Amino acid sequence: MAITVDTLTQFPIKGLSGQLLDSVNLEAGVGFPCDRQFGFARPNSGFDPSNPQPLPKTKFYMLARDASLALLDTEFDEGTGCLLMRGPASSGRFDITTTVGRAEASEFLKTYLGLPDAETPQFFEGAPHRFTDVSVVSKEMMNAVSIINLDSVKAFSTAIEEDVDPRRFRGNIHLSNLPAFAELEMIGQTLSVGDVHLKLVKRTQRCPATEVDLKTGKRNMKIPRLLRENYTHMDMGVYAQVIQGGVINLGDAVEIR
Repeated sequence: MAITVDTLTQFPIKGLSGQLLDSVNLEAGVGFPCDRQFGFARPNSGFDPSNPQPLPKTKFYMLARDASLALLDTEFDEGTGCLLMRGPASSGRFDITTTVGRAEASEFLKTYLGLPDAETPQFFEGAPHRFTDVSVVSKEMMNAVSIINLDSVKAFSTAIEEDVDPRRFRGNIHLSNLPAFAELEMIGQTLSVGDVHLKLVKRTQRCPATEVDLKTGKRNMKIPRLLRENYTHMDMGVYAQVIQGGVINLGDAVEIR
């Protein structure tokens, strides 16, 4: 059975919900469009938008420390620059192209998380900088695409006798029909999807963000520990660099080179 593209997801705001896509146009060396383009930084993060430099993820509000973010549904409209945030009890729409809109979005998140004024989030963009977890590794890794093999997630679910939602791993591209965990042994190889060439460059080690149930906003599954106990590592998925660009559509066939 052919390996196929099952899901395409972008995460405009670091740590917040993803947006499903029917297709995506990738450019060589650029990464996944509008992915982790924005972030809510913690106070005194040290981020300078005029001279953006990589920061560790601990400098941001994100699932690994703020589990209730899982219940905050977000939508970003690239055309208008409007960010919609919907929580269980409140929602807001913010024009993040303006200083006022960014401040209002930060205030909304502060209220949602129940933070004191001294911990008000700071909304940042530093394009072409991206707030990816691996931005601290290199500029090339900052622009890497995250790939999840759904068959690996299924095998993991079977091993721990629990249903693991693949969305916990926040991948840009989900693949189907690739043998479980084969991707971890394919570093250095290339996946071709039509005209697009993706070189696999790094295994993805998992952190406590994956422990959060996306439906309840509670930590209910020790994913990193369970991976280590069952496979002697904490890896699920791989990072890839876009070597040759083009359009990827849902259902496209994938070749390994």
